[in-house]
Amino acid sequence: MTVTNLRPNMDHWAERVDLAAAFRWTARLNMHEAVANHFSLSVNEDGTRFLMNPNQRHFSRIRASDLILVDANDPRTLEGPDAPDPTAWGLHGGIHRHVPHARCAMHVHSIFATVLASLADSRLPPIDQNCATFYDRIVIDDHYGGLAFEEEGARCAALFDDPRKKVMVMGNHGVLVIGQSVAETFNRLYYFERAAETYIRALQTGQKLRVLPHDVAEKTARELEAYPEQDVRHLAELKAILDAEGSDYAT
Repeated sequence: MTVTNLRPNMDHWAERVDLAAAFRWTARLNMHEAVANHFSLSVNEDGTRFLMNPNQRHFSRIRASDLILVDANDPRTLEGPDAPDPTAWGLHGGIHRHVPHARCAMHVHSIFATVLASLADSRLPPIDQNCATFYDRIVIDDHYGGLAFEEEGARCAALFDDPRKKVMVMGNHGVLVIGQSVAETFNRLYYFERAAETYIRALQTGQKLRVLPHDVAEKTARELEAYPEQDVRHLAELKAILDAEGSDYAT
């Protein structure tokens, strides 16, 4: 059972707990990048106010109460305590200002997604069920322009113009995943990394790939999109494990 709110005056507690759990599990899966990378979650109707990790805090130490509240329309956010670094502000501010269907955004340099982003052809063919999940549902950014300061963040956000596509392979960089909730977004991030690993390891064999035909791949993707509650149950199980271990993520 998740620890109850020990700080009753802190808003958005349930959202904070979910996001903190996602940070902890991302670190456990070795999908983090030292004290870099960032997750965010909108907490107001238009999505411009959002929770995110404080600057330079390791994912494995983040607690619900550590998360900072950021206003994408207020540059003074960068002046506050534990303010996000300018790249986190640029990328997540751009997403939450310009992509209304992105309530949650997770950006990592996980190993296999980043290997995929480093290939001249960063497409993910549907060679298994996990890969088929993302069939025709990935944005590939071929125009890396350096660190994701505000201009670069706005450019990346503009690429999410198709609501069906909720994963961006950021060429020469990493991956950015969006969704409506922490559970949905983390589940998508987890399975994308697994799919990328399958594909990269398949390439390493040097054998011919067994690629699903278009109709089967599209059917599989739609079936998985409609699969009931997998994301919610996935996150609930991860929180249950953390709780059983006595983790302080929900404090």
